[in-house]
Formats: sequence, structure tokens, C-alpha cells
Amino acid sequence: MTAGLLRQGQVVLAEKAGLPCLIIELIGGGGQGEVYRAQLGDASVAVKWYRPDVASELQHRALAELVRRGAPSSAFLWPMDIVTAPRVAGFGYVMPLRDERFIGLSDLVRRLVEPPARVLATAGIWLAEAFLNLHSEGLCYRDISLGNAFVDPASGEVLVCDNDNVAVDGVISGGVLGTPRFMAPEVVRGEAYPSSRTDLFSLAVLLFMMLFVHHPFEGAREHSYALMDLGAMRDLYGDHPVFIFDPDDDSNRPVPGTHRNALELWPFYPRALRDLFTQAFTAGVVDPADSRVRESQWRKALVRLRDSVMTCDACGGDAERFWDPLEPWHDAPCWRCGARIGPPSVLAFGAGALVVVSHGASIFPHHTDSARLYDFSEHTGEVVRHPDHPSMLGLRNCSTRTWQVKGPGGRVQEVRPSQSVRLAPGSIINFSPGTAEVRAGA
Repeated sequence: MTAGLLRQGQVVLAEKAGLPCLIIELIGGGGQGEVYRAQLGDASVAVKWYRPDVASELQHRALAELVRRGAPSSAFLWPMDIVTAPRVAGFGYVMPLRDERFIGLSDLVRRLVEPPARVLATAGIWLAEAFLNLHSEGLCYRDISLGNAFVDPASGEVLVCDNDNVAVDGVISGGVLGTPRFMAPEVVRGEAYPSSRTDLFSLAVLLFMMLFVHHPFEGAREHSYALMDLGAMRDLYGDHPVFIFDPDDDSNRPVPGTHRNALELWPFYPRALRDLFTQAFTAGVVDPADSRVRESQWRKALVRLRDSVMTCDACGGDAERFWDPLEPWHDAPCWRCGARIGPPSVLAFGAGALVVVSHGASIFPHHTDSARLYDFSEHTGEVVRHPDHPSMLGLRNCSTRTWQVKGPGGRVQEVRPSQSVRLAPGSIINFSPGTAEVRAGA
């Protein structure tokens, strides 16, 4: 292990637990300190140790309050205990160790990893859910950015790190102001301190960059600057922020040939989601008190986005796009092979949800039980291909209950756990609780 603030094999003491914590190896560092892999009792953990100039009494009090409160949800790599060491200046804290299956969100934006559309939407759902839980506790994160979150590219599960920056909402206690390009315009201008309200703006930027692989304010005006210095950044992100797709101001449109991601991906997403981003970066800029998009709004929109994924059978089901119920259907060709993708069949649930009948689509308690909205803790069903006829789709029962399915001709059949039923238009599935009707594409 290279030389650091702590050394391999050193023992630090967890104050709350009263247990020794063994330092295993250095795994990273930044402006505030260094992060180590460590062992606390039987658990593998991470220890962040502050540099002497950061290890203030104010930081110690803030950490102690976070430890006392506990994590808002399992999505946060939250401070569990404060650690100190004999004859070593300063202190640090223990937090859960990030599993190796998680990658940085920055890798998504750099396109080092390109997960399926459903996984990307799921990551957005869990990010919105995480910050909804945080803000519900009366806390603000202050530094939402690509560098402070991780995602499992297989499932969409997210983890939020650097939670020692979290503070009580509305309490000015020093600390970070945010990360450039993610800070709310009023923070850039020096008119406000970070709060849950400015977190909402940063969350919108984060989600936009995840989905559109571009920054919402970087268009023709950013392209015109020869040097992106502090003055240019204040102008673009603080004094005169203009959304690249502002319907009333086209002065900052993406530049063809330079901003290809934004130009190609903007029309790819459903209109309702685009309208939310437009609100976030137009009205939400000039009226931060009342017009910022809430976490619950993002969660609702991204759940619908995940349910709207459809695939092109001509490509073998790999090319994805989204069905948009707000737009009149037109013969939109597959972006990969050019084949026409017709209007999809959908599962219309009694609670109002619509799920496109497409290979890999999942059904959760959220869809079937109105008392369990936003409950994705278990799979109720999954759309699968017929083993002998891949173009024929069915719904596999992933629950522990037997379904009753009434076919279009009135015949009723039972579908036991692990069995599948063909999704014939007009069929009605009773999940107990909840029902869904299979509706043919129009």
C-alpha cells in the first residue's frame, strides 16, 4: 500500500461501537481525505479519513449528527460511526463498503457502459427515490453530481456516496457549495446556499445527463466560447442559463455535428418526460420556489418510461425504443435495422398503469395492487418469448399465487407459479389482487 494518512495494518477505534477497526488497504482519495478498505468485527467496511485541514470540530459535530440519524435508505453509503486513532491527527468515519458490481454514473455518460433502456430508467427511479427519502428526513445533499453516485449496470440499483456532505436543510453550516455544472443557478450567482430546493435542480441535471448524455445548458452559446473559464461558466450556468431545447428561446440549440447525443436522443424519449425536463430548465430556473420538478414527479415519469420500452423483433429484440401514448402513432422505423415497429399491445391495469407487451417487461406489486404503489420489491410476472415461436409473447407467473385468466372467448384457465400464459388481445388476467386487460396495438 502506498503511503497515506493511515497505514496498512493500523487499528483505529470506532467510537460508538467501541470496537477496533483494522485498516486493510488504501482504495481511493480526494480533496477531503482518503478512503480505505477495513474490517470492523466480522464486517468488511470502508473508512474515510480526513486530511488535517478538513478534520474540524464543525465536521465532527456534523458527522455525529448523521451517525445519530442513520441512513434514510439502503441506497446511501451512510456514516455508521466515527473513528479515531492514537497519535494520529484528526478523525474519520466508517461506512458500508461499495460492492464491486457498481460503477460510477460518469461511466454511463462517457458511454463506457451502455445498459438497456429499462436498467437506465430503473437507475433514475432509484435516484429519485433516494433523494425523496433524504429530503423527507429534513436533510439536503448539497453536492448531487455524477461523481457521487454509482449504479449496477445489470439491475439499475444505485448507491449514493460522500454522504458526509449532507446537512440539515435550511441550516447554513459551511461545507461544499456543489460541483460545477450541477449547481443551481442561484448558487452559482452567490444568491443562495445549497438546500433541498437546489438539490432538485442538481437532480434534474443528473437525470438529463444520464438519459441524453449531454448537459442541458451546453449548446450554441457554450460552443461559441474559445475558453471555458470561470467567467464563461458563470454566464452559462448562473447568469444566463438557457435550456438547449427551450421552446421559447432557440439561442442555445445543440450544434449539429458537435452535440450529436442531444440532437438524436431528445426526440427518442416520450413527450411527457421531455415536458418535465423543459419545466425543470425553464420555469424551474426562474422560479425555484414553486416550479422545480419534485422527486416524486421524476419517479412517476421514470416508472412510466420503464413500462413503455418496446423492442424490434426484426433485430432479435435488441433494438429498443419507447412507446409514447401522448403522440399519435406513426410508422416509425427501427433506428438499427429500419424495419417498421408497429403499435404495441399493452397490459392495462385497473390502477391505471400501462405496460408495453415487450420481451423482458416486468410486472410488480406496484402495477397490480393500488395499496402498494412504487413497491418493486418482488417480481409478479415477466413477459417472455415462446420457446418455439419467438414472436409469440406470454406472461410468466413469478409470484406465489395462482392467476385466473379469462381468454377473449370467455374460457377461464389457471396459471400457477412458474407457468406462462399467452398474451392474447382481449384476455383479462386476475392477479389477486388486481387485474389487467391485454389491449391490441391501435
